[in-house]
Amino acid sequence: MYLSEVCIKNFRKFGNPGLHLTLNKGFNLFVGENDSGKTTIIDAIKLVLGTQSNDYSRIETDDFHIPNKNSPENERAKTLEITCILRDISLDEAKHLLEWLSFEKANGQTVYVLHITYFAKREGKKVFYDVKAGIGDGGKLLNSEARNRIRATYLKPLRDASTELAPRKNSRISNILNSHSAFENEDSHFLLETFKEANKKIDSYFKGKDLNNEDLPDQLGKNLLEEINTYLNKFSNKNNVLESSFRVSDLKLRNILERLTLEFESSKPGLGSHSILFIAAELLLLKREEFDGLKLALIEEIEAHLHTQAQIRLIEYLQEEAESSKIQLILSSHSTALSSKIKLENLFICNNNNIFSMRSDETELLKGDYLFLERFLDATKADMFFAQGIIMVEGDAENLILPSLSKVIGKPFSQYGVTVLNVGSTAFLRYSRIFRRKNSENGLFNIPVACVTDLDIDTNEYICDEGLSEAYNEKRQEKKLVLLKD
Repeated sequence: MYLSEVCIKNFRKFGNPGLHLTLNKGFNLFVGENDSGKTTIIDAIKLVLGTQSNDYSRIETDDFHIPNKNSPENERAKTLEITCILRDISLDEAKHLLEWLSFEKANGQTVYVLHITYFAKREGKKVFYDVKAGIGDGGKLLNSEARNRIRATYLKPLRDASTELAPRKNSRISNILNSHSAFENEDSHFLLETFKEANKKIDSYFKGKDLNNEDLPDQLGKNLLEEINTYLNKFSNKNNVLESSFRVSDLKLRNILERLTLEFESSKPGLGSHSILFIAAELLLLKREEFDGLKLALIEEIEAHLHTQAQIRLIEYLQEEAESSKIQLILSSHSTALSSKIKLENLFICNNNNIFSMRSDETELLKGDYLFLERFLDATKADMFFAQGIIMVEGDAENLILPSLSKVIGKPFSQYGVTVLNVGSTAFLRYSRIFRRKNSENGLFNIPVACVTDLDIDTNEYICDEGLSEAYNEKRQEKKLVLLKD
C-alpha cells in the first residue's frame, strides 16, 4: 500500500481547480524556492492521514485559499478539500479496511483503492472539518483502528532529535520501541524480569538488609526511608497509616520503555549526529515486516544540521532503501547537493503554484537525457531548480561576464533570482527539456529560460566565392540567442 495521489483544492497556495499530484511509489523529493508549496504538500498529507507521533494539526482561517494577496478577506474560500488516494493494497492490508475500500480496473484486473478526504468549512473564525473514506457521498468516518493503519511517520524541520530520543512520558523512542515486535511480550519480557531483580535490590538497600536478610554495612538508605515514613505516620489518619518505598518504576513494559534513552556510546555528539540517529530509529517503525498498514515517511528539510557529505550519504541510502523495501518517502529540501544526487525521475519542482514531476511521462526529456543529466548534473547546476530565471551558457567566460554585466546595468541576477547555468558544452537541449512539459493542461513552468551561445564555428566550411553560404547562415541561426518559453 502506498500514497498514489494527492488532490488539493482551496488549501493555502492551491486554489480551485487546485492541484492533482501523482507520487512515486518509492522515493519523492520536493525542491523549490521559499514559499513555493513544499510544506503545503506535506501539511496536506498530515491533515488527511495523521502521524504516528500524533502531531497536533489544525486548520485555521488563514489556511483557506485567497485568490491573491491583495484580495479582501471576504474573498477567501469558504471550504477546502484534500484527498489522498492509496493504491497497491494487498489482501492482508485490505481485510482491515474493507468497509471503506473502492474498486477500479487496472491492467484488466480489479484492484482495491482507498480514497480519504479531509473536508473543512469556515464560518467566521470557526472552522469545522470531517475526515471520511470512500468516494463521493458514500464516504464514511474512519474508526481509530483504520486511522492507525494509515498514519504517516513525520520528521519536522529543524528537529531537536536529542529531545525526541530522551526518556519521558510518551517519548518518541518509547513509541517506536513499543510498536516493534521485540516488545510484543508484555507479561514476561526480559526487561520486566531485569527490573524486577533491580527493584528487589533497591528494596533491600532501603530496608538495610540484603537478599539473605542480613544487615547491610550501609544503613543510610534504611534511615532515610524510616525518616520519610515517620513524617507520613504523623500526617496520616490513624485508621489508615501511609507508608512508602523506593522502586525503579511500575512493572509495566511501557513504563520501562519510557525511561530508556537512545544515545551514542562515544563522546557527546552534535545536532547532526543526533538527527541521523533519530532517522535511523524512525526506520525501525517504517520497516516493520509484521505491520500491514501504510509505510510512509514525511521528512521536511532532510538536510537539517547535516554537512554536505553527510547529506549525500543519507539521501543515497534512503533512495536505495525506498527502491528495495516496501516503504515510501516524501521529502522536502533546499539543498542543491541533494537535488543533484537523486534520480531525476524522483524529483518534483515546486513553481508557479504548481508541482512539476520530472517523470518521463510528464516531461519532454528523452531516455538519453536522463542518463546524461544524472551523470553531469552537479550541485552548481542544480541551483536552477530554485531559480526564477535561468540563463544557460557554454563555458566559463560567459559564466563570469554575464553576472558582471547585470551589476553594471543595475539589475544584479541575485536580486531577481536568476541563475547562470554553465553547461560546459553545447548540450542546451538536455537541460532545457527539464522545463518543457508533455501536457500543458497540467500547468507550465513560469521560469524564463535563455540559452546564450557563442559563434565559435569553423567558417571555412561555410564560405564560398560569393561570401557566406546558406549553410553558414543556417548554422548561425541555430547558434544565436534562443528564448525557450512555453
